[in-house]
Amino acid sequence: GLLYQEYRDKSTREEIETRRLQDSQTDPEETSPSEETPSEAEPTSTTENKAPPQINLLRNSNSRFNLWQDLPEVQNSGVLSILQPDEIKLQEAMFELVTSEASYYKSLNLLVSHFMENERLKKILHQSEAHILFSNVLDVMAVSKRFLLDLEQRVEENIVISDVCDIVYQHTVNHFSVYITYVSNQTYQERAYKQLLQDKPAFRDVITQLELDPKCKGLSFSSFLILPFQRITRLKLLVQNILKKVEEKSDRESTALDAHKELETVVKACNEGVRKMSRTEQMISIQKKLEFKIKSVPIISHSRWLLKQGELQQMNGPKTSRTLRTKKLFREIYLFLFNDLLVICRQIPGDKYQVFDSAPRGLLRVEELEDQGQSLANVFILRLLENADDREASYMLKASSQSEMKRWMISLAPNRRTKFVSFTSRLVDCPQIQCVHPYVAQQPDELSLELADVLNILDKTDDGWIFGERLHDQERGWFPSSMGEEILNPKIRAQNLKECFRVHKSDDSQRRKLGSRNRQ
Repeated sequence: GLLYQEYRDKSTREEIETRRLQDSQTDPEETSPSEETPSEAEPTSTTENKAPPQINLLRNSNSRFNLWQDLPEVQNSGVLSILQPDEIKLQEAMFELVTSEASYYKSLNLLVSHFMENERLKKILHQSEAHILFSNVLDVMAVSKRFLLDLEQRVEENIVISDVCDIVYQHTVNHFSVYITYVSNQTYQERAYKQLLQDKPAFRDVITQLELDPKCKGLSFSSFLILPFQRITRLKLLVQNILKKVEEKSDRESTALDAHKELETVVKACNEGVRKMSRTEQMISIQKKLEFKIKSVPIISHSRWLLKQGELQQMNGPKTSRTLRTKKLFREIYLFLFNDLLVICRQIPGDKYQVFDSAPRGLLRVEELEDQGQSLANVFILRLLENADDREASYMLKASSQSEMKRWMISLAPNRRTKFVSFTSRLVDCPQIQCVHPYVAQQPDELSLELADVLNILDKTDDGWIFGERLHDQERGWFPSSMGEEILNPKIRAQNLKECFRVHKSDDSQRRKLGSRNRQ
């Protein structure tokens, strides 16, 4: 009877603890995950004549059976003594997808019946405010209900679940576009919610009273609003978990790969929908602050977005001036780095910035200075191969800390080799970290983390920052090292990489095909 927020938190915590246990074991036999040698055994025909289990997850949301093997119908059938351990693990992975959808539907239903349809709230909110706040949640709930009914029907067909990824694929292709609409509204939704709390005391009071209702189990209204985005992301991870357990080169693997690919497309579209609105507003704001001392460069573009901005210290004069006092060596400059352009400015009165140089991002090179003494600590060279005057230019820049220096260097020259190599290099071993505390990115070059995320460590600093690449989606960014625990067992790291390669092998083959076409 868990709400989805509780279900999700419980599931990720269990995942973290399982990985901790595996990481603490040193005996190769103990740590050898059974997924490495998946069983080829198919469910035996003796199960086909058993009565189908009446799960009824949609109609009985208080079901306490969270594990497939705990179902009375499964235990009474004798099937647990027939199936191979790997097949039981696969059954659990498929059953988790089904039960978590039931929990998610229950939470969505509460969002609609308890909050959206509350009569007092309806009187307070203008129709346009309600539309921004709840968006197309009724469409999302209808899609979840249809999806859950099909999943439930599959579970009821046979005690041993044949597959669920074919259902996931069909619904993702035909119905899950409603998630893109809902999630793309997120920027408006968050802004409207904050504004309503601030401007309408009556709204704030009603929301507070509704949140205190025992039905909500202490969960906030905002935790219900964000459910669809959390679910579509989690659904992709649940399919990944199934994919890791199905037989290699089997029909079920092919179906899981197809479902995963379609889900990844929806998740990316959701992310882009959220980013597009915030990026457009940010670019307009930056454009208004810039004054060009050089030839003006148009800043606003549909294909341009901000990667990093901030103040650095520029070294004055030629390199022979290093012997001067530190306070005379440097003066402040301000950088705006976009995905395709660098703009170098000096801050001027009125919250404005005067642009005195620029260069395409692809024509930037960086070089770290080493062993230069305390006055030149955290200093690096930035080279513009072709600047605003069509000439090569160099800047010696000093950052406030080691992490800030490394963050600027990686942002300015993303193809520069990091301390450790990314997983795409097919390296046998690489430092890894598991997220044990969620993190919300504060800067464009940072990476938001969810509990139980596993990342390859590409670089780290002495002052507590890590540059990582998340295995399940290859997203990169910086985050505090205190958010995670390093995975020390090399066998577990290797298994994580192996599973990641398997999940994304369809992407790899697609990339190889594209590369072959380009060469032709």
